[in-house]
Amino acid sequence: MNIRILLGAGDQILYVTLPVALAAIILNIIFPDFFGTGLGSAGTILGVGLLVLGVPVWFAAGILVLMNVPRGKLITTGPFALVRHPIYTSVGLLVLPGFGFLLDSWIGLVIGLVLYFSSRIYSVKEDRMLEEKFSEAYLDYRAKVRLPWL
Repeated sequence: MNIRILLGAGDQILYVTLPVALAAIILNIIFPDFFGTGLGSAGTILGVGLLVLGVPVWFAAGILVLMNVPRGKLITTGPFALVRHPIYTSVGLLVLPGFGFLLDSWIGLVIGLVLYFSSRIYSVKEDRMLEEKFSEAYLDYRAKVRLPWL
């Protein structure tokens, strides 16, 4: 199996997100009071809620990728029917912020937003590759995605 096919734009997104994440985590350790949300139990509830939504989407999308991409199949169901890049979107907007709020830190939100916005930049290449490979089927899929702006 070609690992590049499974990665998509993930490695490029990681090159942007990882340095930000490392710096943010180090700063959070050094200056925890500055990065605390101060939300108390509301932050815990928010964090759990985001994780309850995000982890299943992330997991389901990952399973679909592992099952279909190596066989050259276009994925149009499950989380992929909602957004074109559910792994990047769920991790960036739900999972990382959820962990952050659960740990009483807004760093998870910052890291998640960096991941999400870098995914919007680098997934364009992934979209072009899919359009080349699947032609009209991919264009039809894109037109049917429920939240194309996300």
